[in-house]
Parts: sequence; C-alpha cells; structure tokens
Amino acid sequence: MLNLNCKGKFLELKTPAVMGILNITPDSFYDGGQYANADNAIEQVEKMVQEGAAIIDIGAVSTRPNAIEIDEADEWRRLKDILPVVRKKFPQIIISVDTWRSAVAKKAAAEGADIINDISGGQFDDEMFKTVAALKVAYIMMHTQGKPDKMQQNPVYGDVVGDILKYFTENLRKLEKFGVSENIILDPGFGFGKTVGQNYRLLSSFERFRNAGFPVLAGVSRKSMINHVLEIQPADALNGTTVLNTIALLNGADILRVHDVKEAVEAVKLVNYYRNTKEQP
Repeated sequence: MLNLNCKGKFLELKTPAVMGILNITPDSFYDGGQYANADNAIEQVEKMVQEGAAIIDIGAVSTRPNAIEIDEADEWRRLKDILPVVRKKFPQIIISVDTWRSAVAKKAAAEGADIINDISGGQFDDEMFKTVAALKVAYIMMHTQGKPDKMQQNPVYGDVVGDILKYFTENLRKLEKFGVSENIILDPGFGFGKTVGQNYRLLSSFERFRNAGFPVLAGVSRKSMINHVLEIQPADALNGTTVLNTIALLNGADILRVHDVKEAVEAVKLVNYYRNTKEQP
C-alpha cells in the first residue's frame, strides 16, 4: 500500500484518490477564467471537496498546447490572491500548486501548499529539486517533451513508454542526491509532447510506471486524446474522460487529476467494487 506524507497531511492510497483541478488562469483549454477571483474559487473548491476530492490542484499558468508563457511575477500575482484564501477556508484539505518555478514553489509552500506539481519534472528550473528537498513537500514529477508553446510540434520517441521510464529513473536518482526518496508521485504527462497514439500507448502500459515503487497519477481529463478520437470539444468530453479514467484505474492509477470530481469518485467506487467482487469465490 502506498502512502504519502504531504507536509504533515497523510494520504493513504489503498483506494485511488481524486485530485480536483482549480485553474485560476484566463486561458486554460477548458475552464479558463471561471475561477480567477477568490469567491468563485472558494465555491468551486467547496463543491469539489463535498464531491470527494482528496487533493485540490491550483494552477496559475496555462500549460495547454501552444500556451504563451507568462512571467514569474504574473504567476505569483494570480496565486497570492487565491491560495491563502483556500488554505484558510479548507485547513485539512491537501493543496497542490501546479508550477515549474522553484521561486513560486517556495512562496506557495509558505502560504500552505502541501504538494508541488511540476509539469517539467525539474527540466525547466535547475533549482527545483533542491527547493523541493528543502521545503519537505510532496512532489509530482511529470514528463513533458518541451515547453507548452512547442511541445506538440513534433513529439518523437524511440519507444514512448521506455523513454519515459528512463526519464523517471534518471530524475529519481537526481532527486535522491538531494535526500528526496519518498513522497514522490509520477505522472507520465498525457498530452504533454505526445501524439494521440502515444497517449494511448502510455495508457495501455500504465501499470509499468508503478514498478518504480511510487504512486502514479493519470491526468486525462477532457484532453485532446479524447477529443480527437471522438471529434468533440472539451466541453463535451466528460463521458470520454470517465471511460479513460476507468481504464487508468484498471491499469493501476493511484490518483486521478480531473475537472469533474463527482464522476471520477464514482469511477473509483465502481472499479473498487468490481475488483472486490472479482476476488470473491
């Protein structure tokens, strides 16, 4: 059984956990601009907590394909108006902050963040691993091939699963040199520098990522790997998201990162019931 110590808050992953997304950006691919003020953000967090979210992931920078990078000052300006309010209102919830900047990670931890969710896995900021070690927060190491503005231009792999497993092995070793060998979550990064076909290859081989001994996160919510296949828009991708979340759970996902918490929690319950029934004589 995998457990996480998120800066003193313990998350037991005997049952997969659901991470609710709180985008406070004006330009995210699905819900940009809806939760940029504190009142709307609090209302959404309250809804997600009531529906069963164990983690709230707050992002102040859009990382959708072709997103234009904002500077550190703008990222923190968005976060500083929302993060402390969420922390005060929900003292027991585990809060993750989605940032690849070590300076923002430091400020976020000081304002109550328990997890740093780094889409670059330390690639974009050489100080991130050292910072995570000093902050003693839990850390999500995601894989991406390039920054959001260019990552989908021509993603190429020898073997997408093998290459990402190698990436995790190498970066886990780097983290260990800073004294970090636990409270790490691995995220293969669906949609981050991958073609649609490569995304499905990752999904079909998802259980292999658990071999490193760390919890694995699946973030497929309303993404293009659904929309391209079904020829729909993100707003219509809830059913597709639930289907892929179910596949991810059956293939070993420990955490689902989602826009729609209620449906993800239901998927977890049904998959757990299916497994328990299957094991009975």
